[in-house]
Amino acid sequence: MTEISATDAARKFADLLDAVEHRGERITIVRRGRAIALIEPIPSGRGSDVKAMLRRHKVDSSWRTELAGLRDLLTIEERS
Repeated sequence: MTEISATDAARKFADLLDAVEHRGERITIVRRGRAIALIEPIPSGRGSDVKAMLRRHKVDSSWRTELAGLRDLLTIEERS
């Protein structure tokens, strides 16, 4: 991961965006020696990819029962 000062990031912002977009780099912005921001590519997954992945896995029929059991263990606190 590349680190760059906030001043240099401001001066070279277009170059930073190119590095992230075209080379997939992650860049940490540092101000006064402290990391304050991270610029990184947005994940490229799509909803159709998630749906396809979910379709490849069997439904866990016991999940609903487990969830109901966990809900029964919860207590709702009254707030004043």
